[in-house]
Amino acid sequence: MLAKVKQALRIKTEAYNDELNGLISAALLDLGVTDISAEVLTTNADMLVTQAVITYCKMNFGNVAQNDYYKFKKSYDEQKAQLSTCTGYTIWIGDDE
Repeated sequence: MLAKVKQALRIKTEAYNDELNGLISAALLDLGVTDISAEVLTTNADMLVTQAVITYCKMNFGNVAQNDYYKFKKSYDEQKAQLSTCTGYTIWIGDDE
């Protein structure tokens, strides 16, 4: 996931790896609050989750212009809302039966 985030942010150095790993973890935790399945969040293959994490990182990394922050925030919130309502991404009552 780190490599994908760095590519999206156009970062080639390893100087920001700790900060980016922290943002990735925060994004995954934030997505998990909405009942998105832990299994979905821990597989790096899901492109919808990866795109949401990338958007979260773009929103919170560095000195983002205020207009860009709100643009990324709106996009992230929409992605999170879509994921939280999709069958196969969320934990629905009765799924464990």
